Amino acid sequence: MASEAPPFWWEEPDWKVLALSPLSAVYALVAGRGMRRARREKIQAPVLCVGNFTVGGTGKTPVAIALAQQAKRMHLKPGFLSRGHGGSFAEPHVVDASHDSARHVGDEPLLLAEHAPVAVTPNRAAGARLLLEKHGCDFLIMDDGFQSARIHIDYALVVVDARYGIGNGRVIPGGPLRAKIVDQLVFTSGLLKMGEGTAADAVVRRAARAGRPIFEAHTEPRSTAGLAGKQFLAFAGIGHPEKFFDTVRDAGGEVVLPRPFPDHHFYAEDELTELAATARAEGLGLITTAKDAVRLRHGAPQDFLDRLDVLEIDTVFELDHMPERIIGETLDAWRQRKLRN
Repeated sequence: MASEAPPFWWEEPDWKVLALSPLSAVYALVAGRGMRRARREKIQAPVLCVGNFTVGGTGKTPVAIALAQQAKRMHLKPGFLSRGHGGSFAEPHVVDASHDSARHVGDEPLLLAEHAPVAVTPNRAAGARLLLEKHGCDFLIMDDGFQSARIHIDYALVVVDARYGIGNGRVIPGGPLRAKIVDQLVFTSGLLKMGEGTAADAVVRRAARAGRPIFEAHTEPRSTAGLAGKQFLAFAGIGHPEKFFDTVRDAGGEVVLPRPFPDHHFYAEDELTELAATARAEGLGLITTAKDAVRLRHGAPQDFLDRLDVLEIDTVFELDHMPERIIGETLDAWRQRKLRN
């Protein structure tokens, strides 16, 4: 099972999409109305949302990290707001990266917590207050929540994967869109095209015609040391595992056996045993993503972790000044909000 998203979401519409179109129409109606009518609490700090139009991975978390790093360079104290996929805390909780496990707070918050305080909660307003009052944050970055958050967003940066775009262009369950593009563009401040490919070109042109600024970025391995010429069993439980396999190849490694798993997958003991045994029998190294690694940090056998390579990636903007521009426009929008109030 390569992903939680049905493969037909990323293909030309067929009979399955037609059969699901009545449900998609209802979902689109409810989602669009929810975005338009939501009562959004105004937070006493700038709020930058890094979101996407679709279900599935577009690289939001590395983008959020890159923007937090830029905020620090601008002498701000950023904090992250995250729902925490699969987390178990009922009340707002600030992630402790040294003690919390991915089962308790989610995998992405553990990655974010290496760079700034992270409040995990579906109630992002409560999480925002916790970061402002208890941790001294003065700039908030929301990882996801573009469609559903109930706080005022000063700047909404929507990330679109250049390789997959918006799939078949249909709304859930017939496609990956969380709401109609026309409804989502109203709330979009800027669009970030991530990676190489042409699948996102149509929605990029549409956003440009609507007057939204277009940014471009790509990901690069943080380090390729020891990968060149090495053969791997590569496994990944992310939105689009094949992107990771390609990154390993681009870094000089050879993916002999690719093993895709669903997004946010928690590995069972027998799965880890099988991965290790297969790699050993074939004389291959084991490699995975940073997101998978934080899920494995608590629970995987130490000998498995000892032989595991982790390929970490960073977001690189095509123009160096773009992160500063995004942070600056968020601050400008917040100042205007304060004046209106």
